[in-house]
Amino acid sequence: MTFERTAPEQYDSIPEVPEPVEHAELFGHVEEGDELARAYRSGKFHHALILSGPRGIGKATFAFRLAHYLLANPDPAHAPSTLARPDTASTLFRLMAQGAHPSLLHLTRPAADRGAGFKSAVTVDEVRRVGRFLSMTAHDGGHRVVIVDAADDMNRNAANALLKSLEEPPPRVLFLLIVHSIGRMLPTIRSRCQLLKLRPLASDDLIAALRAVSPGSEATEDVPADDLAAKAAGSVRQALLLTQFGGLDIANAVDALVSSGKFDAAAAYRIADAVGGRDATVQFRLFNEHVAGIAEARAQAAGYGGDAELAARLAAQWAAFRQRIIDADTYNLDKRQHVVGLLGQLCGAH
Repeated sequence: MTFERTAPEQYDSIPEVPEPVEHAELFGHVEEGDELARAYRSGKFHHALILSGPRGIGKATFAFRLAHYLLANPDPAHAPSTLARPDTASTLFRLMAQGAHPSLLHLTRPAADRGAGFKSAVTVDEVRRVGRFLSMTAHDGGHRVVIVDAADDMNRNAANALLKSLEEPPPRVLFLLIVHSIGRMLPTIRSRCQLLKLRPLASDDLIAALRAVSPGSEATEDVPADDLAAKAAGSVRQALLLTQFGGLDIANAVDALVSSGKFDAAAAYRIADAVGGRDATVQFRLFNEHVAGIAEARAQAAGYGGDAELAARLAAQWAAFRQRIIDADTYNLDKRQHVVGLLGQLCGAH
């Protein structure tokens, strides 16, 4: 059976996998959901939440579930005590999934001005949609919800534009800022939001979520649950990429090259051939995420070890890697040369 996407495609969509707004189930994060339900019922709900945590652990799914809870229950006194599973046949769920509900605004990286693909940041033009959205009255007198996904993808102008909306929000408006790296957020935005840290999924939740978003997959049987959870760092997205798009092989090849202590050009070009092809978009993205993750982990280890000079140098390299990855996508640079260049730099940095 071929999967048919209802929601608009996003910059980080995975082929044959539903978008977070289409997910019927929420795995993990039960305590956090119950806490927010209690706050809403008691009238102590904050107008802006930062949902922080590693990429792929269900932050966007959590945000849409919370949005559904508010839109389905405009009267807090009669709202359920938990973020109950939504009725997927309801008009509310269908409109949300289609990106057509008048009380929900989802901001993410917009489509590129030319050709296929998406821009590398949430732009100021996207954020300016918030002002127009908030100028309209909620169609049923209930809440209006703004989801920024991901808020740490905003450029400086976009962040400043959002700050203005956060400073003086209208009544019954909820901002949900999905954040992968809290350190990249403006302190002035952080100070106006309640921070909710979501944890990586435990192995049972991870495997259940993986099978739910990709039914019929046999790939999870090849890797023990605890091992997969560790390799994926509790991220469903990472588990999908590892088990169904050759991600384990790519990660193992990169790790073997980096751990060898020297740069093997032939091995680097083999990796480049595997991830740089025209039909290897997901594999190329996985390679970039894995390499950036290695660079970030090195910088963090140096910082924890007290070597400030090395930590600063490795942090600068991580930032440079991120920029090179953005440039490769933005300017459609040669993927094979990009891969070999990153591996060369990674092997030469100690």
